[in-house]
Amino acid sequence: MPLQTPPLRGIHDDRGAKFTEFGGWDMPVEFDSIRTEHAAVREDVGVFDVSHMGQIHVTGPDATALMQRLTSNDVSRLAVGDSQYAAITDEDGLIIDDTVVYRLPDESHPIYLFVPNAGTDEATHERWLSYRNDWDLEATVDNRTDEYAMFAVQGPNAADLLEGVAEESVTDLDRFEAQYATIEDVDCWTARTGYTGEDGFELIVPWAAAEEIWTAIDCQPCGLGARDTLRIEAGLLLAGQEFDTESNPRTPYEAGIGFTVALDTEFVGRDALAAIEESGVEERLVGFQLIDRGVPRHGYDITTTESRVIGTVTSGTMSPTLEKPIGLGYVPVEYAEPGTTLQVVVRGQSKKARVETTPFIDTVQ
Repeated sequence: MPLQTPPLRGIHDDRGAKFTEFGGWDMPVEFDSIRTEHAAVREDVGVFDVSHMGQIHVTGPDATALMQRLTSNDVSRLAVGDSQYAAITDEDGLIIDDTVVYRLPDESHPIYLFVPNAGTDEATHERWLSYRNDWDLEATVDNRTDEYAMFAVQGPNAADLLEGVAEESVTDLDRFEAQYATIEDVDCWTARTGYTGEDGFELIVPWAAAEEIWTAIDCQPCGLGARDTLRIEAGLLLAGQEFDTESNPRTPYEAGIGFTVALDTEFVGRDALAAIEESGVEERLVGFQLIDRGVPRHGYDITTTESRVIGTVTSGTMSPTLEKPIGLGYVPVEYAEPGTTLQVVVRGQSKKARVETTPFIDTVQ
C-alpha cells in the first residue's frame, strides 16, 4: 500500500528534508540536523508538520455522551475552547491510544475534535461509529484527517512568532486552551498544546491552505527526529513504544498517565481501571540515565545489577540538551524509585544506569 503524504510533501522535499515512514505516512524526519532542530525548539522556536496525526470530528445531541464513554478523562468539564489529554482504553483498561480532545465553538450542539495518533484514524473512526450504534446515541462522527493539516509551533519564542502573524492575539491562551486565529486570511484552530515540553501551539488548518500557513510561520522547520528527542526529554509517551495493545499492553497507571483517568465517569475500561487503581500496579514506566558510556535504544534489556532481566527499554536517545544518554522503560515497582541503580544491555554489554525523575528537563506545565 502506498504511503500517505502530507500536503506539503513537495515543499519539504524542495527544502532538502529527509523522509521516513511513520504510521503509514511519508514524513520529514529532519531538515538540517536533529541537533539543530532540537536546539531551535529548546532555545528559540521551530515548526513541525504533524499532518500525519488523525482528526476526528464529533457533534450532535449525544456527542458529549459518546466522547465521555470512549475517552478516560472527564469530557463534561470542557468548556468551548478547552482541551484535555486522555487515554482511549479497552474493556481491560489497556491503552489503545492516547489523544487530545478539543471542544470547538458550539453550533446547534457541542462539537468535539480529537486527535488520534498517526495511522489509527480509520480504526478509531470505526470504533466511535460502532459504539455509537450499539448505544443508540445521536451523534455524527466524521474522519477529517484528509481535510486538515496540522502544524506544531514550539519553543520559548513560539507565542511571539504567532502573535506577529495572527490577526487575533494568542498570548492570553493558557495551556490546553484554544481559539480560532486568522493567519493569511485563513481560520486556524490554535491550541496552546504540544509534544516537546516547551511552550507552543498546535494549529489545525484547512488542507488546501497548508502552504500559505507554513510559509507565514517563518522559523526553523523540524522533523520527526527532533520531535522524538524532545518528547523523550519531556518524558512523554509514544504510541507503539510506551504502549501497544499487542506488543506492549499497558494501563494508564503503569504508563504514568493515571491523571487522565476520571473514575467518577463511565467509560470503556473504567471498572477494570478502578480495580487496578485500588490494587496497585506491578510495573511502572520510569526514566533512567546511563552512567556508563553508550546509548539506550528501543528493545534493549533492562536488568538488575546482578544481570537479571526485569524490563525493556521503550525509548532511548542521547539527550541533546543534557548531553547524556537517557531512556524510558518499564520495571517492577520495587525498582522504580529515583536513584535506583540498574543496568541496560547495550550491544551485548551491560551498562550501569540510574532511575531518574521524569521529565528529565524543566518543562512548561
